[in-house]
Amino acid sequence: QVHLTDFGGGSVQPGGSLKLSCVVSGDALSPDILGWFRQAPGKKREFIAAHGRSSGLTDYGDSVKGRFTLSRDNAKNTVYLQMGSLKSEDTADYYCAGSTNWRCLIEECFTSWGQGTHVTVSS
Repeated sequence: QVHLTDFGGGSVQPGGSLKLSCVVSGDALSPDILGWFRQAPGKKREFIAAHGRSSGLTDYGDSVKGRFTLSRDNAKNTVYLQMGSLKSEDTADYYCAGSTNWRCLIEECFTSWGQGTHVTVSS
């Protein structure tokens, strides 16, 4: 079984930066694909970014391209989400997630999830 523990959320002003972390633990191997989703109040969970260990590929959702960067440290079983140029609309609960299917980067295809960490962007 895989456990994902995400953390690093907080409050930041518009234009600021924040870095989220997700540590993978458990008996099972770390998922090939690790990614991030977010969910704002009243909205569906949105794909943010994902990285495939075997492919070396990284993909981003359109709303964060050029502002957010995903990185992965396989030795530490940790994936990071560096968020920059934050906007009020980035306010949401952010979730780390794991999958084995690079062809399906939607919520339904991710089988392991962190508990979520909240980000508030406000002046």
